[in-house]
Amino acid sequence: MKHVKVVVACLLALCIVLPGIVSADTLDEIQDRGVLRVGMEPGYMPFEMTNQKGEIIGFDVDMAKGIAKAMGVKLELVNTAWDGIIPALLTKKYDIIMSGMTVTQERNLKVNFADPYIVIGQTILIKKEIAGDVKSYKDLNNAKYKVGSKLGTTGEKATKRMIPNCSYISFDTEQEGITDLVNGQIDAFVYDLPYMEIAYAQKGENKLVYLDKPFTYEPLGWAIRRGNHDFLNWLNNYMTQVRSDGTYDKIYAKWIQSDAWLKQIQK
Repeated sequence: MKHVKVVVACLLALCIVLPGIVSADTLDEIQDRGVLRVGMEPGYMPFEMTNQKGEIIGFDVDMAKGIAKAMGVKLELVNTAWDGIIPALLTKKYDIIMSGMTVTQERNLKVNFADPYIVIGQTILIKKEIAGDVKSYKDLNNAKYKVGSKLGTTGEKATKRMIPNCSYISFDTEQEGITDLVNGQIDAFVYDLPYMEIAYAQKGENKLVYLDKPFTYEPLGWAIRRGNHDFLNWLNNYMTQVRSDGTYDKIYAKWIQSDAWLKQIQK
């Protein structure tokens, strides 16, 4: 009986100690550090991009600034290549990914997502020469059409899944894909609606036709490491607050409904 009491006492002690260890959360780490570290790839207009001064600006950047301010900490933006953005989060190179990331079941196996902050979809830019024959993504489902998107994105997956018979070409960056489209190297480029709106406004005149009706449903969300329930709860409550007090509407109007920011990146 004495041994049983000792075992029970040890178990009770563990129950007292372990919750404190298990509950350690990224939110606590951020506050202790005094810095919120945000991972993003600044090549996705208008969510994150580099201006003429070399500064990272955009929709996600303004949201990150608001989060850091609400936490009472400094903000550090970590420039990260897209193909390594989740692995770098998992190895704690930063605390959160805020980089126009689409919420997918595949990604959700590796990370937790806060509630979506915007919903977009895939749209298509095509060469003007094929506009008479191509009215939707379905018309591109032919090997004679060279269709591009960015490597490792939902645009690439949507193209391979929904336009499987096209001649698919992947690009490391959105800019490379649009350039090849303008130069006639490919027939169409598939990508997220907000970026395509800007690309068409910048380079599409008299050369491209924009099929602007999205053919996929894609919510964008902020990604964090799994198991950080306090951080996740904080982010969701923050989003509820800024949607209610008008902060979100101002950021949306600045980056999505207006193109005044273009003069900051154009040379």
